[in-house]
Amino acid sequence: MRRRVLLGLGAAALVAGCGRIRDSRLNPFNWFGGARRRERVEDTAPVEAQDPRLLVADVVSLNVDPYSAGAIVRAKGIPPTQGWWEAELVARPIDENGVQVYDFRVFPPVTETPAGTPMSREITVAVSISAVKLDQISEIVVQGQNNALSSRR
Repeated sequence: MRRRVLLGLGAAALVAGCGRIRDSRLNPFNWFGGARRRERVEDTAPVEAQDPRLLVADVVSLNVDPYSAGAIVRAKGIPPTQGWWEAELVARPIDENGVQVYDFRVFPPVTETPAGTPMSREITVAVSISAVKLDQISEIVVQGQNNALSSRR
């Protein structure tokens, strides 16, 4: 009888504690909020010298989804025409404020291609961030040629 009472009290305390954890930084689902528009981050070192790909024209969505080993950053961009290829989020060094900037880079089409609808031009890319690296990050920024989106803790 005593054992059942103790188990019941322990379960009740655990459930009551979940409400506090839900709103704290311990809950991985609270790590990053929705994407917001942000000014582009200019880099002092030319990235083009290292990566010949161009920036995607517009970044239209950004999601940061937690998982057991860290987080997955997923972004969607729209280039000006169809046929852009080999897209990647290229990381810059984390700055002193904990801002991780990713350039959304992609190769242009080899031959002339039609514009098509925006939906037919969408490109989705993702990158994984380890939990160790995530501890150093307070904001994630994904930028294209015309705009940038960010997600903060």
